Amino acid sequence: MEIIDAIEKAKKNEQVAFNYLLDTFWNDVYGFQLKRTENENDAEDITIQTFSKAFDKINTYNPDYEFKTWLIAISKNIHIDMVRKRKSRLSTSPNVNDDDEFYDVIDESPSPEDKLITEQNLAKLLRDIKKLKPHYQEVLNLRYFQELSYNEISEQLNEPINNIKVKLLRAKKLLADIIIKK
Repeated sequence: MEIIDAIEKAKKNEQVAFNYLLDTFWNDVYGFQLKRTENENDAEDITIQTFSKAFDKINTYNPDYEFKTWLIAISKNIHIDMVRKRKSRLSTSPNVNDDDEFYDVIDESPSPEDKLITEQNLAKLLRDIKKLKPHYQEVLNLRYFQELSYNEISEQLNEPINNIKVKLLRAKKLLADIIIKK
């Protein structure tokens, strides 16, 4: 799939296109943020937020510019906002939670990662899940073992629903990679 095709399909809410774009550009955005933040957790959180925001605003993407450049710009702005929020928390009283707008883009059909995960026996699967970072373990547990909805996970973790969706997508991809390598 070409990048331009994937962007057009993503504008039509095709999950395969979102997966392709995430897989193609994850390392670029994550690497950029890792250099900026020098913190794996912050870099990962910002990268998740970047893709969440980019997928929400995919219709505003201008094809005159490189898609990677657009993602990096979003990523940079999220990092700047994060630094500002941290500074303001230190200098003022606690902030009231912002009301984040979000849109439901749910594809109920199982992805290849979903199929691979369900084909594994539970004991092996649990061992593989334990190899993931704790926040990925948590989101997989809430979604697949406690069978919570995206909204319920969002409320429980106190994170925007789009962050949950991207985290879950990334967790499934990483888990599928672990399973395939065996």
